[in-house]
Amino acid sequence: MVEEIYLLLPMIILSVAIIVFLVVDGIWKNKTVNFWGSIISLLLSFIVTFWSMQYLDFAHNPDYSKFITKGFLAFNGFSYYFDLIFFFAGILTILASRDYQRANYKELNEFYTLVLISTFGMTIISHSNNLLALFLGIETMSLSFYVLAGFFRKSQQSVEAGIKYFLLGAFATGFLVYGIAFVYGATKSIDFSSIALAVQSGNFTSIYLAIGIGLIFIGLSFKVAAFPFHQWAPDVYTGAPTTVSAFMSTAGKASAIFALFLVAKSILLPMHGLEATLKTVANIQTILAVISALTMLVGNFIALVQKDVKRMLAYSSVAHAGYLLMGIVANNPEGWNAIGFYALAYLFMQFGAFTILSLGEKEDNKFNTIEDYYGFSKKHPFLAGTMSVFMLSLAGIPPFAGFFGKYFLFLSAIKAGYLWLTIIAVISSIISMYYYIGLILAMYFKEQKEGIEPRFGLPFVAVLFCLFATILFGLIPQYVIDFTYLLLG
Repeated sequence: MVEEIYLLLPMIILSVAIIVFLVVDGIWKNKTVNFWGSIISLLLSFIVTFWSMQYLDFAHNPDYSKFITKGFLAFNGFSYYFDLIFFFAGILTILASRDYQRANYKELNEFYTLVLISTFGMTIISHSNNLLALFLGIETMSLSFYVLAGFFRKSQQSVEAGIKYFLLGAFATGFLVYGIAFVYGATKSIDFSSIALAVQSGNFTSIYLAIGIGLIFIGLSFKVAAFPFHQWAPDVYTGAPTTVSAFMSTAGKASAIFALFLVAKSILLPMHGLEATLKTVANIQTILAVISALTMLVGNFIALVQKDVKRMLAYSSVAHAGYLLMGIVANNPEGWNAIGFYALAYLFMQFGAFTILSLGEKEDNKFNTIEDYYGFSKKHPFLAGTMSVFMLSLAGIPPFAGFFGKYFLFLSAIKAGYLWLTIIAVISSIISMYYYIGLILAMYFKEQKEGIEPRFGLPFVAVLFCLFATILFGLIPQYVIDFTYLLLG
């Protein structure tokens, strides 16, 4: 009983906080209470999660799902590691959003509650022990994202982003549910362990499982924004409130990648007795490798021609989904741990870049073009230098965290025998340098333009934290990767 409480405590804290703040907002319209209460609840969940990891010693006891009724949820160190990423992202989003809301629309308490709900959905994903729990987590997260994307109701771009995301997201959900139904029909189970056992033994109807896997991967590829299911991402990220775009493109992407991780670990196993569609694991891995390569190339090539920084970062986010997919393709411990490191590094460098944009943004995405940042370093040298660090890290240039994230992913792919994919990834990274460094050149070597006046406050604290983490994890990457190895067990 004690172990159950420890395991569920972070999720209990979040769920109670959500209910309390919904009630408080209906009775007492106090924005300060909801703002600081949301931050405190996420911070408390973070502390409890980290403490629980130490107490339960996940490295030696990786499976605590027996404590949970019917195995609906599974608890292990790697799941809790991603929980920490989600809590970090939630805290940063709330810190960055208060002044941004006031400057662009008006501050509403519902925003903070929606961030908590979406974070709660992410934790369900990371602890899913079967396809039903995974689906519930994805939908809890996605429904909150739909509302957050269209949160600025007086902004045509924001409303359009919310509608597009909702319609396409609902369509992708159909693929996911239908795929789950086929997998259940083929394996007679929705539990990941049972599916893995059926796949490994060849005890299933191959054509149904093939269709189910394909449909599930389509649904999850939409959430990751992988080619060719990425079309929604640039429009949604550009139209949504900038801090929401930061949250969706970092924590949302990390949760979707973790969902793919759970499915892939159950499917990509040595198979026996198969003569039909799923004859070898290599067939599935090759398809994922091609998707990964095309995602990187398409995202980076289209980002080259973007004049809007926010839209450029949106297409860049598509490319980074391709990098993360390399860890899934590798299907080895190095790949899984590289995903863990890169998800953390990407959180800070991508979130920091979006937050700097939000500091100077006006209504309807004004002051977001590259021209608006001409000569930005002359008037705001520290912010320009900070943005440069984030751009260099996203490009994969040492000694920042992004370089080592890509390095670990590339190593995992090479070890798995996907040298050609690694070569494409390196070429894609070289292509990305053009537009990342292009923004730096605009800030430092173009004639100064007037217009951007950044707002300094709590969002600036989020920027400083992201800057510190991006540099720190670039200097001591091995500590993080060793930690993920320990958690994976």
